[in-house]
Amino acid sequence: MARDRLIYLPLGGAGEIGMNAYVYGYGPEGAERLILVDLGIAFPDMDSTPGVDVILPDISWLTDKLDRLEAVFITHAHEDHVGGVGHLSPHLKTPIHARKFTANLARRKLAEKGQDVGLVKTAHPWPAQIEAGPFKVGFLPVSHSIPESAALVIDTPAGRIIHSGDFKIDRTPVVGEPFDDALWAEVARGGVRALVCDSTNVFSKHPGRSEAEVKPNLEPLVKSAKGMFVATTFASNVARLQSLAKAGEAAGRSICLMGRAMRRMTEAAVEEGILTDFPKTISPEDAASVPRENLMLIVTGSQGERRAASAQLSRGKYFGMELKDGDTFLFSSKTIPGNERDVAIIMNNLSELGVDVVTEADGLYHVSGHANRPDLETVHQLVDPQIVIPMHGEHRHLREHAKLADRLGRVGVLAPNGTMVDLAGNQPEVVDHVETGRTYLDGSELVGQFDGVVRDRLRMALNGHAVVAVMVDDDDEVLEDTWVDLRGLPEMDKGGPLADRMEDYLARQLARIDTRTAGDDEKLEDLIIKGVRKVAQDEVGKRPEVTVLITRLAAE
Repeated sequence: MARDRLIYLPLGGAGEIGMNAYVYGYGPEGAERLILVDLGIAFPDMDSTPGVDVILPDISWLTDKLDRLEAVFITHAHEDHVGGVGHLSPHLKTPIHARKFTANLARRKLAEKGQDVGLVKTAHPWPAQIEAGPFKVGFLPVSHSIPESAALVIDTPAGRIIHSGDFKIDRTPVVGEPFDDALWAEVARGGVRALVCDSTNVFSKHPGRSEAEVKPNLEPLVKSAKGMFVATTFASNVARLQSLAKAGEAAGRSICLMGRAMRRMTEAAVEEGILTDFPKTISPEDAASVPRENLMLIVTGSQGERRAASAQLSRGKYFGMELKDGDTFLFSSKTIPGNERDVAIIMNNLSELGVDVVTEADGLYHVSGHANRPDLETVHQLVDPQIVIPMHGEHRHLREHAKLADRLGRVGVLAPNGTMVDLAGNQPEVVDHVETGRTYLDGSELVGQFDGVVRDRLRMALNGHAVVAVMVDDDDEVLEDTWVDLRGLPEMDKGGPLADRMEDYLARQLARIDTRTAGDDEKLEDLIIKGVRKVAQDEVGKRPEVTVLITRLAAE
């Protein structure tokens, strides 16, 4: 008789930073009962996903097995862990468990989409556990850059798994719970089969720094500023928001929060009792009447998002506010890899306005929310797992973390997205590879990565687009007047108007075809596309996308 399997399967977040979604399963092969940990998103860029609003994990493997899915567990309220709830929960139709702050934000996401907020269940921290089929799951408090983050203690018939979520070792986090070494040691005392662990900062060789180290540096910076003071950070970093606001208050400035995410996070933190003494804030409308030297704005857009407050302020007025020569703008955040160009654009725009830009480059005004290499080593020693599975990182992070685990005497398993690992036996075993990908929120619709929508958009961006209209009479004779309209291509080439040259070429080609070709839409379209691309390639070195409109005239 075959033994039951204990499977781990990342659908997102392993081999990339963002879009976290991890499946655990227990039971006979092909009939395992399943839970999902996190349901996050990633953000698009104009180079690879133009026009896309949000990128979500492809959960089709899971939706084919909904009768086996017991529950969803969300570790914390960062968008790359909870952002997919509003978009994908209708496809899962299962309870979503989260601690109260995360649950508050998850319900807001469901409410915005007109969905059932009752799907979200508020979980109590460890030692409370939630039964989900063969699993018992507890939320183990950890320190991170957002309140009420949790690792998950997942008890199974095959042993205990600790899924770290995002974490750092911070014993003085300003807001939220400190890292509790004794609690982690207690949870690990009975033995841990596998530690599935954050890998983001595995290459950072110095011990992580506490959020409390940032706070004393902010007040003198704000006090020394002459004009308006503006700061941006991650909206979810509630501790940093409070430190910034307190520094502004101590400098005698009125505080204004700008950006929907900033207001939503602080509202949720106040509602759940996490923020109890946040300084009084004023509205953007009221801020417009406050003298510049007495005003501090805390704004969204630390990663260069085009529509966020930081970008809008760098381009001109926003809610009546305008930055001027002598103002100060602080980036109290680290630029996520891939966002460097967008952030640099904002910084340069601000510089052109005469604004003094301050960054975290000297380490005074930002600390990471993820465990550095020495902190990962500490957690390995506290937990003493048999197996370490790195997650939450690019492939190079996972590989380096697996090497670290091996050096520390554990079995390190490299399992990027789509790798199914059975943890039930004496040694972890890769038992399957699942096709994983991305789902795009494009406007109001979800489209698959390979549906062709974004691919065609990229092709048009790279090569332009030509529309060709042709008429065919009832005798399958092509009429002479073919019409070409171009978008995203030069109007003129070295020989004259490009559209005219295409029309002339097509007229000569179409005059020579037989009625069999003219009577077959597919053959006629193929001939026209080849003709347009030949002219474009010869004249301007491009192969445009081509849309052919064929009108057939019926006899009277």
